[in-house]
Amino acid sequence: MLKYRLIFGILMVVLLVGILFFDAWLDGSIRDSIENKPVQSTLFYVLVALLVSLGQIEISTLASNKGVNIFKPFAMIASILLAGTWYWPQLLNRIDPGMYLGLMISLCIGLLFVIQYLKFGTTGIMTNCGANFFSICYLGVLASFTVAIRIHFGLYTLFMFVFTIKCCDIGAYAVGSLWGKRKFSPNISPKKTWEGMAGGIVLSLIVAILFAVIFGIMPWYWAIVFASVFAFVGQLGDLAESLIKRDAEQKDSAAVVPGFGGILDLIDSPIMAAPFAYFFFRLICS
Repeated sequence: MLKYRLIFGILMVVLLVGILFFDAWLDGSIRDSIENKPVQSTLFYVLVALLVSLGQIEISTLASNKGVNIFKPFAMIASILLAGTWYWPQLLNRIDPGMYLGLMISLCIGLLFVIQYLKFGTTGIMTNCGANFFSICYLGVLASFTVAIRIHFGLYTLFMFVFTIKCCDIGAYAVGSLWGKRKFSPNISPKKTWEGMAGGIVLSLIVAILFAVIFGIMPWYWAIVFASVFAFVGQLGDLAESLIKRDAEQKDSAAVVPGFGGILDLIDSPIMAAPFAYFFFRLICS
């Protein structure tokens, strides 16, 4: 397990960093001496759209284990469009992200009732529509804030966010595997320990401070606050996804990435933390 985590973890980091640097080079945001293009973060949005689409497939499989119907094509398209809440207004005049989000959510609710009636009539309306709306908001709306961070605060702030959150996962797994004894949440995620959580926070602190100081994102003391808070928020995101898997009686959301599980197992921490991180950056970095 650890071998696969190391190999595929390194490969995913290299791929992500490469895509994001190329994306920033394309839209001119890679350094201050280059003029920014009117449309930012196209490649990153495409990557997010791909991940939320795959995540919807996994949620559909988990839901089916409980007899709940996810309208897969609709949920995938809706999640992609909602994930672009900050991307598409760059192309649409007179529409800001708030207007776009409100319009898309209203449209999704209306269409859910139409699809439900056409496919299942009046059977399971609250269950099916509720599950679909949850999956669309969970993946689409939450993921949209990662794109917002990239567009509003740039490449290195996004790196700080992603690596702070994921390094908590890495530190918690490594320390917990070696020295973990006291269970963090035995009923939801039995392998998580308080020792692992402490190790994750320490690694997150180091990463956040380095990014903050080297790239001038924020003062070092705010980086300590950021890492301390969002290490916990990221772990809550992991526990939230674990709740879904426990309800569906599945260990992993899928077996897509060796050593990690499914796409949901990869993105659960950052998407839960993204909205709170966006508002943190708005307060501290604006």
